[in-house]
Amino acid sequence: MDLSKKDILIWLNSLNIGNQNIEKIISQVDDIRDIWYMTDSVINRFKNISSKNKETIIKNRNEDYLKKVLYILEEQNIEVVTIYDENYPKSLKNIYNKPLVLYIKGKILEEDEFAIAVVGSRKATSYGKWATEKFVKELVNLDITIVSGLATGIDSIAHKTALEYNGRTIAVLGNGLDIVYPNKNKELYKEIAKNGALITEYFCGVAPLPYNFPQRNRIISGLSLGVIIVEAKGKSGSLITAQHALEQGKEVFAVPGNINSIFSEGTNRLIKDGAKLIMDVEDIIEELYQLQDRLNRVKKENIDYSNLSELEISIVELIKEGPMHCDTIAMKTGMNIKEVNSILTILELKGIIKEIGGGIFALS
Repeated sequence: MDLSKKDILIWLNSLNIGNQNIEKIISQVDDIRDIWYMTDSVINRFKNISSKNKETIIKNRNEDYLKKVLYILEEQNIEVVTIYDENYPKSLKNIYNKPLVLYIKGKILEEDEFAIAVVGSRKATSYGKWATEKFVKELVNLDITIVSGLATGIDSIAHKTALEYNGRTIAVLGNGLDIVYPNKNKELYKEIAKNGALITEYFCGVAPLPYNFPQRNRIISGLSLGVIIVEAKGKSGSLITAQHALEQGKEVFAVPGNINSIFSEGTNRLIKDGAKLIMDVEDIIEELYQLQDRLNRVKKENIDYSNLSELEISIVELIKEGPMHCDTIAMKTGMNIKEVNSILTILELKGIIKEIGGGIFALS
């Protein structure tokens, strides 16, 4: 059996010996394929690998086992992407403890590089539901992919809202792809596979164990340009995702809440500790230069010219080019500054432009 590096990595991952243990093993061999042909005594000399994991490797190092693994993946219609593949997500390549293997149902597209994670409490309040729907809808309108964890509460609301508004969404699971957890999300699971992707680093059959979820959170933040925490208790798992984001150099955003609500204790503390307080999508975009062109494009597309005069339209067309000082507008239009200021005021009242300071105007 002619085995590739990818085959060996899938085999090792299927043994459920842990991502970091596989990293340790790879660091001790010249070529990962050598592990398949090593004597038992050489494998037993691996450093910092438990005897139990060494025994697991030796016991399952045979073609019958590997064929079974590959058959399960084919039967379940699961795509496998490893660190040896060109289509491995760029955003994960440089994070700490990057997942060596990703199992995928659905498709990861190039456009998913522009993604924001939205996570929060499993017991979402009506305020949390409203805030999640608001931000997800606004982000999807900018063609931004929504990443979350398929948990009940905020996660599920984020996925459902993205799908409702014809956006893309990625769910990162803490179990094998043959298991739907929570079970009540079966239909949502299917919809995400059709309109986005389900991702996990765990082979089929791995149960949703408590330990797995803090681990998967690093992938949620890793796939995203930034993480929005909508609601979180003082010791919420969402705060682990926020911590991973900070360690990965990603932006952390938090939705403020009542100071007497236990579901906003975590988010309010994040804000106190330096997370960006957000009230609308522009608060997010202004921190992410990669997305600013998208916001400007949508603003231009959404301008309603039907109730504007010719002079108003001429000024709007100038401001569409970028923020502009009122004196520059007067010079370019040939109007006197008094007339320009009058039209700018009307356009502000109509909600089309706004002054951003010092007589400089931009699209709202």
